[in-house]
Amino acid sequence: MRVEVDQIKCSGIGLGELAAPTIFEVGEDGQTHVLVDDVSEADMASVEEVVANCPAMALSLKPSE
Repeated sequence: MRVEVDQIKCSGIGLGELAAPTIFEVGEDGQTHVLVDDVSEADMASVEEVVANCPAMALSLKPSE
């Protein structure tokens, strides 16, 4: 699975970076960025929690290509 960020909706609060710092980062542009192409099984639970709790609903999980 991969994570997508809707940059229009994203407010860069940083909750993803706090909960899963190896997956998410708030860049100098104030936006959340995904640091990996595919989410590992080991990280999936924390990523699913971040996606479900994003206050801007800017994150989504998609099948890997």
